[in-house]
Amino acid sequence: MLSGAINGTSALDVRAERVAADSRYAKIMDVLAASQQERPQLRRLGDALGAFYTPLAVAIAAAAWWASGDAVRFLAVLVVATPCPLLIAIPVAIIGAVSLAAKRGIVIRDPAVLERLDTCRTAIFDKTGTLTYGSPKLTEVVPVSDMKPNDVLAIAAALERYSKHPLAQAVVEAADAGSLPRLEVQEVSEKPGRGLSGKVGGDGAGVVRDVAITSRGKLATADPAAASALPASAGGLECVVIVDGRAEAVLRFRDAPRADGRPFVGHLGPRHGLTRVMLVSGDRESEVRWLADLVGIREVHAGIQPEGKLEIVRREMQAAPTVFVGDGINDAPALAAATVGIAMGAGSDVTSEAAGAVVMEQSLARVDEVFHIGGRLRAIALQSAVGGMAASLVGMGFAAAGLLPPAAGAMLQEVIDVVAVVNALRVARNPGSLSDYQ
Repeated sequence: MLSGAINGTSALDVRAERVAADSRYAKIMDVLAASQQERPQLRRLGDALGAFYTPLAVAIAAAAWWASGDAVRFLAVLVVATPCPLLIAIPVAIIGAVSLAAKRGIVIRDPAVLERLDTCRTAIFDKTGTLTYGSPKLTEVVPVSDMKPNDVLAIAAALERYSKHPLAQAVVEAADAGSLPRLEVQEVSEKPGRGLSGKVGGDGAGVVRDVAITSRGKLATADPAAASALPASAGGLECVVIVDGRAEAVLRFRDAPRADGRPFVGHLGPRHGLTRVMLVSGDRESEVRWLADLVGIREVHAGIQPEGKLEIVRREMQAAPTVFVGDGINDAPALAAATVGIAMGAGSDVTSEAAGAVVMEQSLARVDEVFHIGGRLRAIALQSAVGGMAASLVGMGFAAAGLLPPAAGAMLQEVIDVVAVVNALRVARNPGSLSDYQ
């Protein structure tokens, strides 16, 4: 047992043999804390531009003073060179992007991720709940004996309506979708480690049948001959339906891939400049590769624990800026360490705290909008900042030549600032649909 279990039938005597610090959850939190401390401190866009703009402005002013011997020219150049497009326009663009994201159900916890997102060249995705819906569906009823699949499904659904097992809802939904009759249930028992059992039928519903729903492994322990007669295991999850002591069918389940998974993955390279897309999961390799083939991802890492996900992110970040998309507590360390961490859904506070952006709706379209908002922010911020600096450089040239006195230079700089800020405000304007892969 990695973290916990649900007891729904009786009281328990619990003996703790290790302290809470030894739990799986505590280990994940330790890895998360370490990844946050080692997160690279990337330079913000304004800092990167200001690193060369400020020395250049001072150099032009000093050169004008030295060449002309007139200190007024030095002052005029510095007045025109005031870096307001960096100090005002970029923050205004960031605030506009955060506002636009919030209107679309996206919480930006660290605005810096929007500046970095357009520079990422590697994308790493978790599997369950990210590229899949996170809820298994019944995909196949494989008969073992002569009972009809629909009859087996109706019997199984009758019991599963009273179960708390994660697969129970999938069986019930499949029976309801097929408009199968709802059979009466006289007894239900779901003891830990023994599967689900009960009596189905009677009270006008026909013959009373003893029914059990269990796993292949438990059946092999109880009745090796019956287990050997089952069809070979396939990818995904499964359970065995036993009626009156005889295995009648195997129910197979899959966590269905999101319908838009393939077009979403396919457009990441051409539209967002991502050169590598990876799928990293703690599930079995056969299951992960099945999903990867469906959505068009070639690079797969299966059976990976949280520590392993963190190491993969660190390794990829050495080669290129990396975005990680996940939804569970197991993804928190990788989300915190990545250049950009995007959490899908708000089901876990730990995951939300670790990510730079949280998509409240579990939707790949919303994830795509995060990419577009980041690209939109970076493009407009660069227009405002670089355009403002370029106009200021022209003004500095006139000031250095003595053609622009300090008072006129101040007025010119104000005009440049207003234009830069107005342009930056365009980020907040709702452009309609941002997602472009469907």
